Amino acid sequence: MRPRRLSAPVLLLLPAFIVLAAVVLVPLLLSLYSSFTPFRLTRPATFFTFIWFDNYISIFASRDFWWAFGRTVLLLTVALNLEMLLGLGLAMLVEKASRGQRLLRTLMMFPMMFSPILVGFQFKFMFNDNVGVVNNALQSLGLSNSAIPWLIDGGLAFFAISAAEIWSSTSVFAILILAGLLAMPKEPIEAARVDGCTPWQTFRYVTWPFVMPFAYIAMTIRSLDVARAYDIVKIMTDGGPAGRTELLWTLISRTAYGDARMGLANAMAYVSIILSIVFTVYFFRKLAAARVQIGAEW
Repeated sequence: MRPRRLSAPVLLLLPAFIVLAAVVLVPLLLSLYSSFTPFRLTRPATFFTFIWFDNYISIFASRDFWWAFGRTVLLLTVALNLEMLLGLGLAMLVEKASRGQRLLRTLMMFPMMFSPILVGFQFKFMFNDNVGVVNNALQSLGLSNSAIPWLIDGGLAFFAISAAEIWSSTSVFAILILAGLLAMPKEPIEAARVDGCTPWQTFRYVTWPFVMPFAYIAMTIRSLDVARAYDIVKIMTDGGPAGRTELLWTLISRTAYGDARMGLANAMAYVSIILSIVFTVYFFRKLAAARVQIGAEW
C-alpha cells in the first residue's frame, strides 16, 4: 500500500498550523492544566500536583475576586452607556455636516490611534493632583480652592479611569453608528416628516431602530475590551488606592506575578473568559433581535 500523501493546500497551511499550535494552543492547554494545580512560580515542583477544582472553589469564595468583578461590571456599564451616547451624538453631527465630512471622520478616529498605555500616561498626568491640567483648570476657573486628589481617592480614581476609557473608545461607537446613518435609506425619514412626526419621534421610531444593530456591534466589541481592561488601570492607579480600582485582570496580574500564585491566577483568567463569553452572547442576542426588527439581510 502506498502511503497517503498530503494535498498541496494542506502542505501550504501546515507551517501556519504548527506556529499557531506552538504559540496559542500549547500555552492555552498548559494554562488550563495549571489552573487545576497549586502552581507557584517560586515552587516549580507544584506544577505537577493536581488539586482538581480547589482553585475554582477558592475563587468563588474570594471576596477580592467578587469586588474586582463588580468593579469591572460597573466600569463596563458606565463606559458602554456613555460611549454609546457620545458616539451617537458625534455620528449624528458628522452625518449632518455638509462640508469636510471626510476630515471629521478622520479626526473622529484620532483617539483610536493611541495605545492604551499612552492613554494611561496621558490621563495620569492630566489628573495629577499637583501639576495636572484638570486641577489647574478648575482652580483657574475658580471652581476649586485646593487640589483634588483624583488618583488617591477611590471614587475619584474610578472616575478618572472611566474618563480615560471613554475618551479612547467613544470613536468605536461613533464610526459604527455613522456607518449605519450613512447606509440608512432616506425614504422612511421623509415619510415620517410628511406624516407630521416631530424630530424626536422620527429619531425614536425611525432612525434609532435602524442604527441599533450597529450600536450592538460596537457594544460587543467594547464589552470584550472593557472586560479585559488592564493597561490604563495599571498605569494610572495600579489597582489602588487600597485596591479600590482593582479590576479582574489587574487582580489576575497581581495574583500571578506579585503573589507568584500562577495556578490560582490561571483559574481566575478562565472564569473571567467565561464571564466575557456571557456578555458577548447577551449582546449578540440583542443584535439578532435588532436585525429582525428592521428586517436586515446582513
